[in-house]
Amino acid sequence: MAGHSKFKNIMHRKGRQDSMRSKLFSKLSREITVAAKSGLPDPTMNARLRLAVANAKAESMPKDNIDRAIKKASGADAETYDEVRYEGFGPGGVGVIVEALTDNRNRSAANVRAIFAKNGGNLGETGSVSFMFDRVGQIVYAAAVGSEDKVMEAAIEAGAQDVESDEETHTIFTAFEDLSDVAQALEAALGEPKSTAIAWRPKTLTPVEGEPVGTLMKLIDALEEDDDVQNVYGNYDVSDEDVEKYAG
Repeated sequence: MAGHSKFKNIMHRKGRQDSMRSKLFSKLSREITVAAKSGLPDPTMNARLRLAVANAKAESMPKDNIDRAIKKASGADAETYDEVRYEGFGPGGVGVIVEALTDNRNRSAANVRAIFAKNGGNLGETGSVSFMFDRVGQIVYAAAVGSEDKVMEAAIEAGAQDVESDEETHTIFTAFEDLSDVAQALEAALGEPKSTAIAWRPKTLTPVEGEPVGTLMKLIDALEEDDDVQNVYGNYDVSDEDVEKYAG
């Protein structure tokens, strides 16, 4: 869930996906509940809810879980979540953006601040990092949908801005306001994506090498594992070799 070219390799480190599975379902459920509460509890009438449900289905989240998360939004005891963004700096001076959904702002702020402090970083003020990123639409497909050329051609035809491909995925970027239209066009050409989201994409990447890579990965992992945190984005560029050596 981070916005830079190397993060897909990090997220797929051996064993990481399995250990994050139940936590991922919890985060997806929370997003569905918040989306349903922000508008109508019908995905056909609520764009944000439609996106949240689609992302949950892409992660093979059971239909019962999805329905329960939607119903939870209209219950008398429905929890109220605030959307909060934190910005800070990690090892090597990299910028990190953290998005959270929380029912306790004080708890979340304290937890995020502590995670930064324990892992070679520091929490900054709002706006201290986000100017280094663009707010974009992000659509991810598995590599199996086709070659780089095929996906690039479909993306251009759909009105996307850029494509990044690696051995596992094709990541397609759109203008913030074009995400829905581009996603629909791509679905007609390539099928359903793995995920569709509004994301933070770094304007430039900051190289990090050697031992700081290990500390940086600990910071990202700790933030990802926090119950209130939904997404983490960074403007760092690390090699697979350094990840294996210092954070494997």
